[in-house]
Amino acid sequence: MTPTSSSSQNFARRIIRHYLKYDKENPFIFISAMLAFGGIAAGVMVLMIAMGIMNGTQKEFKKRLFVMNYPLTVLPMREGAVNDNLLKTLHQHYPKLKFSPYYSTQVITRNAGAVQGSLLYGVDFAKESALNPVFKEAAAKSSSKSKFKAIIGDALSFEMDAPKGHKVTLYFSEQQAIGFGTMPLQKRFIVDGTFHSGLKAYDKAIIYTTLEAFEKLLKRKRQSYDGLHIYTEDPRGMIDKIRRKLPENTIIEGWWQQNGNFFAAMQMEKKALFLVLLLIILVASLNIVSSLLMTVMSRRSEIALMRTLGATQKEIKAIFFKLGVVIGAAGIIAGTLLGGFGIWLLKTFDIISVPEDVYGTSRLPVDLTVSDFGLIILGTAVIILLSARYPAKKAAQTDPLKVLRNE
Repeated sequence: MTPTSSSSQNFARRIIRHYLKYDKENPFIFISAMLAFGGIAAGVMVLMIAMGIMNGTQKEFKKRLFVMNYPLTVLPMREGAVNDNLLKTLHQHYPKLKFSPYYSTQVITRNAGAVQGSLLYGVDFAKESALNPVFKEAAAKSSSKSKFKAIIGDALSFEMDAPKGHKVTLYFSEQQAIGFGTMPLQKRFIVDGTFHSGLKAYDKAIIYTTLEAFEKLLKRKRQSYDGLHIYTEDPRGMIDKIRRKLPENTIIEGWWQQNGNFFAAMQMEKKALFLVLLLIILVASLNIVSSLLMTVMSRRSEIALMRTLGATQKEIKAIFFKLGVVIGAAGIIAGTLLGGFGIWLLKTFDIISVPEDVYGTSRLPVDLTVSDFGLIILGTAVIILLSARYPAKKAAQTDPLKVLRNE
């Protein structure tokens, strides 16, 4: 009689459980299976933690870059192209977006013998605060009514020995007449607040002042700006819509265009790391192949007996294929649990510290995305399925007559 489907499955499960037990006569088979299990678990764990660290680092860099690199920036191709009329037009079409016009110039900051090159922005404090949370925190403590007040980074404040209430001298590239000659334009600004972006390069280089200071000192035309910062939750989706409302003598750039090479390099590094660490699982899968082949070789007589009792080649193949899948699946589950525990450990406890002036945070950032986790499981599963296929095929090709004759 032909066995039913359920009895065939019960038979296969019993054989698989039997083959997974420790065999005193062939201990290397069990050891090889354990090595395959451990290798796959370790590979999945390392991949999860490594991808989590890469994603966390990239996310942290994006967050820090948004402090001074706004989602969208409109730049004029000729003087006067970015003005209040353009600002009103954009406000009418996109009332939910936030806009901050600005002037900018390079200056030299000097105080108490210290000298530092800086980038000076002239902004509307209220509008800039709506876009920039770091600036907002510093501007909220502003108390000076002077148009020549400045908000500087805490690193620059420390280097210049100029805390809040002190003054620093800014030297401009414009010249002013002195007697029969000229000298660079200079002006004393009162430090009215300090900000901390988390990136030391920004905290040492960026200075904010008022629009009126630019208009008074540098004779900038009122209502005509050097650029316009725009904040939107969906910059990639809005950039083309806003571009259609801009005049021809302006351009608009997104944060990804301004820092494209940096994030492209990080993405390339992430893909390379994924492929390299996937080799750990590939090496572990070789243990699955060797373990199953040794099982086939040591169980040839049992396979031949099962064939003579009515088991088909398809059933024999399914038994050994499922045996490999069970070992691999157990490795995936154990690796997922270990990886999740490792990520929780890194997030909860300050085990690994990183330089805050480089990465923007002192704690190692970890953030594993669902898509990356899915790729890890998918890649591991494909390797395991391919590894179990060949030994299962060899087991199904066992000739019962030849084996029993030799026995």
